[in-house]
Amino acid sequence: MRILTIVGARPQFIKAATVSRVIRSDYPHDLREIIVHTGQHFDQSMSKVFFDDLEIPVPHYNLGIAGGGHGAMTGRMLEALEKVVLAEKPDWVLVYGDTNSTLAGALAAAKLHIPIVHVEAGLRSFNMNMPEEVNRILADRVSSLLFCPTEAAVKNLAKEGMKNGVFNFGDVMYDAALFYAERARSESLVLQKHAIHLGEFALATCHRAENTDDPHRLKEIATALGLISEKMQVVFPLHPRTGRILRERGFLSLLKNVRLLEPLPFLDMVALEQAAKIILTDSGGVQKEAFFYGVPCITMRNETEWVETLEMGVNQLCGADAERIWCAFQDLTSMDFSQCKKSSGTAHKSGFPYGGGQAAKSILKTIHNFSNSGAVASN
Repeated sequence: MRILTIVGARPQFIKAATVSRVIRSDYPHDLREIIVHTGQHFDQSMSKVFFDDLEIPVPHYNLGIAGGGHGAMTGRMLEALEKVVLAEKPDWVLVYGDTNSTLAGALAAAKLHIPIVHVEAGLRSFNMNMPEEVNRILADRVSSLLFCPTEAAVKNLAKEGMKNGVFNFGDVMYDAALFYAERARSESLVLQKHAIHLGEFALATCHRAENTDDPHRLKEIATALGLISEKMQVVFPLHPRTGRILRERGFLSLLKNVRLLEPLPFLDMVALEQAAKIILTDSGGVQKEAFFYGVPCITMRNETEWVETLEMGVNQLCGADAERIWCAFQDLTSMDFSQCKKSSGTAHKSGFPYGGGQAAKSILKTIHNFSNSGAVASN
């Protein structure tokens, strides 16, 4: 059986690493994976270094497609991916998450009548202004197997009339968190290199267009990080695009006490996440990684797909509002999360919303069983 895996951005590399590892270990003769990197994250710091850290096989195809508007990027990817699908004739096309690469891969496969597997299906922010929301909804609609990370995602699909081929085996990101946690602690030297002290700093990330492209929102976030840096060291690995916009807008002066870093390799980022006192982010993946590692989180967005983290009191939704972010920082840093941190990196008890750390194995077993049965779900 041939599986064509399409990736293009950091969160997809992490998820794909987990699934690819199981393909190699459990199905070395039954499954052949063909990896396609669209190039959406194209530079060394955002792409190749992740493949190296995560030990993902070198992609069979690197399309080198990045930049431009959403329509142009997705269209170029669709054209190139159609050629790859026609050449490789896979039994399944596997896509992850909600990027332009995800949508282009799903559309290319659907138009060529190749069944699609969507890992991280069913997530909804209910904000159609987000390109990611459009991408994930359309990818779900054309997929044959929909692997949801949470029960809430299953319910979202059911409300939209999608019940066939829907499974919840937990989140492959949690599989990755368990697998890489100790390796990051033992191998990464990022804390020593930058004189960062365990449990004494705030870790920040910001990359979403809704924040970076809106001068008011970006200024509010920079102001909040500047305020926090007067009370606690703030470590801010800069996404290349975010760094460029901060410079162009003249907002770097607001971050004069913030430790600005270049984009980090995966294991260094995991080491920082585990060592942080608190995390501030607009990333869906980093929100969950904070939760997995028992670190409180402030989400600098108006909504989140990961509602479970809010319900469990370890994540606060603050939008891009400096006052709200500052108040949440004071609130969360005054609370004791030591018990949560002690359990990080280990399998959680039943009732943990993201599964038991074996999602990738269950996903591949299900794909294998569907292939052997000749049945393909439709909604």
